Amino acid sequence: MKILIISDSHGLQEELGVIKEAHRDDIDLMIHCGDSELPFNHESLKGFVVVKGNCDFDNNFPNEVEQEVNGYKLLATHGHLFHVKNSLMTLSYRADEIGAQIVCFGHSHIAGSERIADKLFINPGSISMPRGRKDPTYCILEVYKKELHVVFYNKDHTELKDLSQKYSM
Repeated sequence: MKILIISDSHGLQEELGVIKEAHRDDIDLMIHCGDSELPFNHESLKGFVVVKGNCDFDNNFPNEVEQEVNGYKLLATHGHLFHVKNSLMTLSYRADEIGAQIVCFGHSHIAGSERIADKLFINPGSISMPRGRKDPTYCILEVYKKELHVVFYNKDHTELKDLSQKYSM
């Protein structure tokens, strides 16, 4: 199963469509981790599971979403309610509460993935205002039975090998 994960697009519309189109034949699920700054029913968000970020004002967005993916439970949230700019501890506690092994979040605009104990944390970065690097980023999570691959891309859909990782679970 392949999951496209985007966050912090901050009003971008065309870019969301371009990314969806670039991967349309490869993706089983699309997640937007908040701060789209678009209305809930906006055409650019069609096909995405979207959560509410601190810059989203449409109350139709949920604060978090749970998904089952190939036997793993995935939690998607923006991260601001869990103070992810300070630590992943509060978010890790929430993942424990619901039994999530994969946690997707945004808010910091910093792309990266990290396995901590039995959980994989993924921040796709930002496709509009990246921090920590020049390139806007998003990622695709490839979920296999015992292995998870997180592949990061720039706006030209080129893999960023310095960020991409494989994890055994």
